[in-house]
Amino acid sequence: MQETVFPGGVLLSPTEAWPWDDAPAAEAMTLEALGPLATLEPVPEFLLLGTGIGLIQPPRAFVRAMEARGVGVEVMDSRAAARAWGVLRSEDRQVIAALMAL
Repeated sequence: MQETVFPGGVLLSPTEAWPWDDAPAAEAMTLEALGPLATLEPVPEFLLLGTGIGLIQPPRAFVRAMEARGVGVEVMDSRAAARAWGVLRSEDRQVIAALMAL
């Protein structure tokens, strides 16, 4: 298995990973900042949003916009989000993740 390092952050779908070098601050998160994750089909169950070294809440407008698309938002620090990603994907859950750099 090939390992890839994403020093600026990473966007994850169940099948792909993209570098997220232009990740905004958590307080400035928008749907547009999610790039390819914002329009995935089928719609995932929820987004794991890793906000770097600490937990920082994104704007309520961002969370409401995701929920309007049928996607829940779980916010945590990026290390916890990466661990959760591994567990949820091992259960074959349809989740996406946006992990900011530490």
